[in-house]
Amino acid sequence: MATMTPNQRENIFTAVKSMYTDVASCPDKTFHFPTGRLACEYLGYPAEQLDRLPAEAVGSFAGVGNPLAARPPPPGAHVLDIGSGSGTDTLLAALQVGPSGRVYGLDLTRAMLERLTENAGRLGLDTVVPVEGNAESIPLPDACVDVIISNGVINLVPDKPAVFAQLHRVLRPDGRLQICDVVISKDEELIEAAREMTWLWAECIVGAVTEPEYMQLLQSAGFSDIRLHTPQDYFARSPSAKTRQVADSFQAHSVIIEANRS
Repeated sequence: MATMTPNQRENIFTAVKSMYTDVASCPDKTFHFPTGRLACEYLGYPAEQLDRLPAEAVGSFAGVGNPLAARPPPPGAHVLDIGSGSGTDTLLAALQVGPSGRVYGLDLTRAMLERLTENAGRLGLDTVVPVEGNAESIPLPDACVDVIISNGVINLVPDKPAVFAQLHRVLRPDGRLQICDVVISKDEELIEAAREMTWLWAECIVGAVTEPEYMQLLQSAGFSDIRLHTPQDYFARSPSAKTRQVADSFQAHSVIIEANRS
């Protein structure tokens, strides 16, 4: 992936913040990607789990899979959710780790963190800790969490090696990563040209990398036992014909990725 200028990076973060502020503030609006409870159900979230959450949390859901489907965090675990949004995965993880655990919800978008705080309050969960920040520089100490989850976020971030280095840093020895993200099966000049159009990064496609590149990034950061599984045609449920066409041209799809900290 080509090196970006500081101005391009700032434009990407501005576009992402704007898009997901809109999702947080206007959950009933139609976006180019699937959102809300219908998206959760399509991605395999059990109805009984969704029923335990505030409707406001599920209504602003904008993930690409179900990272907790890999396996639930154990009771008492400390969990970090990268790109927590309004809290669907954060709150589910908090319910699973119980009162002796803790779940940090990291998000770049203040409006989403406000929704997360409100939704945790609705459930009476004082184990949820909203954290405003960027995945390229996580404001948490070394080796402080047992499990990291994320849902459709890392494809949005320009400096992926920095992100994976940060994930490795904050995980405890023998900690695990279980994330959902968008990957592509084509990485040609066309996608590189599209990456120059920084406003398109919030579309969840042009910032994605191929599966082999994803695995190499994880290995280079020090992760082992890397498994990519459960490919899903996430964009098939997009209400935008143009988005479906672009996703198909790059063979974009979502996967669940698991890895262990070496």
